[in-house]
Amino acid sequence: MPPTNDQPDRRVALALMAHPDDAEITCAGTLIRLAESGWDVHIATTTAGDCGALEGSPEEIAKIRIAEGTRAAESVGLSFHCLGQPDGRVVYDRDSLQQTIDLFRQIAPTLVITMPLSDYHADHEVTGQLGRAASFVYAAPNASAVPLKKGSTVPYLYYCDGHGGVDRMGNPIEPTVCVDITEQLDRKTEMLACHASQREWLKAHNGIDEYLSMMRDYCADRGRQFGTEAAEAFVQHRGHGHPREDLLAERFPLRSLSDH
Repeated sequence: MPPTNDQPDRRVALALMAHPDDAEITCAGTLIRLAESGWDVHIATTTAGDCGALEGSPEEIAKIRIAEGTRAAESVGLSFHCLGQPDGRVVYDRDSLQQTIDLFRQIAPTLVITMPLSDYHADHEVTGQLGRAASFVYAAPNASAVPLKKGSTVPYLYYCDGHGGVDRMGNPIEPTVCVDITEQLDRKTEMLACHASQREWLKAHNGIDEYLSMMRDYCADRGRQFGTEAAEAFVQHRGHGHPREDLLAERFPLRSLSDH
């Protein structure tokens, strides 16, 4: 009997983010839970975040931020990848999509978490578009010259929460599922703390200080909506060709918003 959709042969998860600290802010608790349950988990970023600094050349900042992303991922047993696209200038074109598809071919994820299609930062939105497109097509034999791994398939696809739980116009995002990360919150915080270069940058450019506590406070806000201490929220992509069963809700049952 073939595996059911909630138990794929390959248990490989990929979080495709825009910048090296995006996973830690949005979905690291869920990634830790996946790794704890036996999944092979990868974080990939489209950029190295080379604009996220007050001083230093793009090459210098990229080196620092890739090292921070690698350190954060490896601290909880995950792998880190970077596509090296220019920060603040991520575009959806044939070359960037092919680069993303090639990465998917190398990893062959059966679960993908990517960025929301409507968010305050255009890099986030374009990354979400790349993640959606690559998810659908990467397993097609002719989509890439990278050899096709056995078990490659159209994956479960989720979009992570937008900044502050709103879209680019400030409208509330209605998640389809939340994952309890109460037990993972401290390790998620430690992962975010690895991105030490970002504190001064975010304070100067975005007016954000103490972004570790801000992340924890937001996870607590989402958690209170579902009767737990801390949670991460997602919207599942259930379009044609993608699995429609809610893998995250089934594997980490809390309460799906459809139950309300």
